[in-house]
Amino acid sequence: MKKILSVVMIMFVLVLAACSNDDGGNSNGEKSDASDMKIGLAVNTLNNPFFVDLKDGAEKTADEEGIDLVVIDSQGDPGKQMSDVENLLQQNIDLLILNPVDSDAAGQASLLANDQNVPVITVDREASEGEIVTHVGYDALKSGEIAATYLEEELKGEGKVVEVQGVLGTNVGRDRSKGFNEHVDTVDNLEIIASQSANFDRGEALSVMEDILQANSEIDAVYAANDEMVMGALSAIESAGRLDEIVVIGTDAIDPALEAIREGRLDATIAEPPFFLGKEAVDAAMKTLAGEEVDEQITLENTLVTEDNVDDVKTR
Repeated sequence: MKKILSVVMIMFVLVLAACSNDDGGNSNGEKSDASDMKIGLAVNTLNNPFFVDLKDGAEKTADEEGIDLVVIDSQGDPGKQMSDVENLLQQNIDLLILNPVDSDAAGQASLLANDQNVPVITVDREASEGEIVTHVGYDALKSGEIAATYLEEELKGEGKVVEVQGVLGTNVGRDRSKGFNEHVDTVDNLEIIASQSANFDRGEALSVMEDILQANSEIDAVYAANDEMVMGALSAIESAGRLDEIVVIGTDAIDPALEAIREGRLDATIAEPPFFLGKEAVDAAMKTLAGEEVDEQITLENTLVTEDNVDDVKTR
């Protein structure tokens, strides 16, 4: 009888141990319940409305799904972003969503996460190294081409154009410039007379545009690779009293740019609403942790925005 009781007790203990080790997933570490998921989001900077909207999209989706989302602001510093990723990994996150400050530095952060078997998703900007589950973004080459095509049509194929570039250490900055320049090169009488980076920054774009305006008495159009820069360039153009003679287009469709289009101050932008980047990144993270397949590249649709369709643009 004692032997029977001993066997029963041993079996009972084993059942309890098995239950205590059940984390709601499976033997592959997959999460069957969103409430068990802890996701880290390292944002490039929250000193830019674009990335604030990206964060908001991620947070809203995480809240709706009951996911624990930890957000860290890297403040535009590649070194800080590496420290941020180390911090997130120490918090035992299940997956890292990385919005790179710089593509090369982000590659090192991705490799660090890979070493700890934490899946990585990049959003908006790509990482140059590491194993990435998927990249969520817009087609930056297409955006540059859309901008160039718009200016070609507005200027009827002839004019002097200024390009205000973004951060050329990112694929977005490089590709928007490449797409723009490649199309301009196909138009015989469209000439880029100045091309300078303002690093996606409004204040820097203001200064860059002031210098370009002083150096060039004839400018027919300006393309800025994001709307923060286009707002800075627009301020310089307005201060110089040259708004009526220059066609201006930006990229992103953040609220200040859309309002400027409604007011007739800005001619156009290219809609790449960042809110949906955050949303799609969290959706992809959930699928990954649940063991579902996701595409290696998730590309969202970008479209031209002018006064004709500005009120139809959905930003969230």
